Amino acid sequence: MSVGYKLKSLLNSGSIRLFSSVSDVSQRSVSNPKTGILMLNMGGPQHTDDVGEYLLRIMTDRDMIQLPVQSQLGPFIAKRRTPDVQKKYQEIGGGSPILKWTQKQGNLLCDKLDKVSPNTGPHKYYVGFRYANPLTDLALREIENDGVERVLIFSQYPQYSCATTGSSLNHIFSYYSNNKLPSNIKWSLIDRWSTHPLLFKTFADRIKSELDQFPADQRKDVFIVFSAHSLPLRAVNRGDPYPYEVGATVQGVMKELNYCNPYSLVWQSKVGPLPWLGPFTDEALEGYAKQGKKNFLLVPIAFVNEHIETLHEMDIEYGHDLGKKLGLTIRRVAAPNDHPLFIDALSDIIVSHMKDGPRISPKFLTRCPHCINIKCHNSKQWYAKLCA
Repeated sequence: MSVGYKLKSLLNSGSIRLFSSVSDVSQRSVSNPKTGILMLNMGGPQHTDDVGEYLLRIMTDRDMIQLPVQSQLGPFIAKRRTPDVQKKYQEIGGGSPILKWTQKQGNLLCDKLDKVSPNTGPHKYYVGFRYANPLTDLALREIENDGVERVLIFSQYPQYSCATTGSSLNHIFSYYSNNKLPSNIKWSLIDRWSTHPLLFKTFADRIKSELDQFPADQRKDVFIVFSAHSLPLRAVNRGDPYPYEVGATVQGVMKELNYCNPYSLVWQSKVGPLPWLGPFTDEALEGYAKQGKKNFLLVPIAFVNEHIETLHEMDIEYGHDLGKKLGLTIRRVAAPNDHPLFIDALSDIIVSHMKDGPRISPKFLTRCPHCINIKCHNSKQWYAKLCA
């Protein structure tokens, strides 16, 4: 089956929804910004030619993944996986839309902040990706050149993990270990926001809209499957807070929905042979199918915008391929993207943070109980002084 035909059949089937692109978005023009919002995320390759470098950065980041002889094994794995990953990006339009979605979110967010908090404006967002352009280093240099008075480091991962938010924050620490820290900037940190009420409402509204697409006589029996990126069990046992923070988001969303349907939390995107947190999304769908379940709604509960794990893994591998194999109807809820409630959530998080603080949370400054990462220790001490 050709890529073009496959994409067309997915769109026409109505059982899943593709969000492979957004209209071109550019940074809003801002003169003399007073407050900068540094939006941190993993990022994604914009073109298939960027995939190799993207994977190399991931596979050599010890905060993300630990490998024996990582300086050698990491590049080897990245090179070996590049052709397969390039093919997946080709099947969702040739690249990741995560930058365009982040830019759209940033524009809408700053427009709203300028209205609701004019005393801290003008506001300007900066995109700081960990593994793809625009890299965090570039964003930090732009912030310095703009001469902003205050910077909010704002993780775009609602739930904290040492492998995601932790890695991005450790990288900022490393950057300023080798570069002069601007003396005229006031810094603060928003490291997690998994239980914000408007985040619950955003997902709940997305879910209700998608449930309405099922026949009325089947709607109450649709099984809601919340899916999030998994973690190695080694990280879970170390004390990484991510699993229970994801669980808190799920519970908040279902409470908002008045627990209207059966539901479960499962995990996706396992990499490598080591044990990871389960049950895995595909295996869970197979298990529920054996129990007689026929209709499913996938919810990307830990992702705030569309990227390869929603567009390919959820839509194509699960929604289309696995659904067809098992004879299931599998729809997928859109990520928050530019949902008005989600933009309200981002705005409220920032306004509340600037108004009431604290500029850094005690939770972030607390290491995992079994942490042995000296870089993590040094980084947290640095942030405690930076945001004091």
